Amino acid sequence: MVSPLTNVSAGIPSSKVKYSKLSSTDDGHINCQFKKSPTNIPYKATACASLQFLTGVFPIITGCLLLSGYISKVGANRAFPVLTVGILVFLPRFYHPIIAYRACGGCQGYSYRAFLDCDD
Repeated sequence: MVSPLTNVSAGIPSSKVKYSKLSSTDDGHINCQFKKSPTNIPYKATACASLQFLTGVFPIITGCLLLSGYISKVGANRAFPVLTVGILVFLPRFYHPIIAYRACGGCQGYSYRAFLDCDD
């Protein structure tokens, strides 16, 4: 059975715990809590997002050129599937290169925390 005069979390008897009053000028804040930690740039996530972005842009451009008849006269039979694949690859990651560019430039409201952590 634990005595009521024992600090349960540390197992120290209360007679050995020393307390001191805080200074009257202390407002409860520590200066180091307001310092920004250094930002770790997620290179793998940035490279993956940029690669997926470019992989989506290529079929979109190819599909538009097919649809307009600039590449060949196949028309919509091949253009719409190519456009669909390009849009499906492009849409999930089109904003990540923008976020990386703005975070690198130091724009307010943009940080690398928006990227998924790819480090294993």
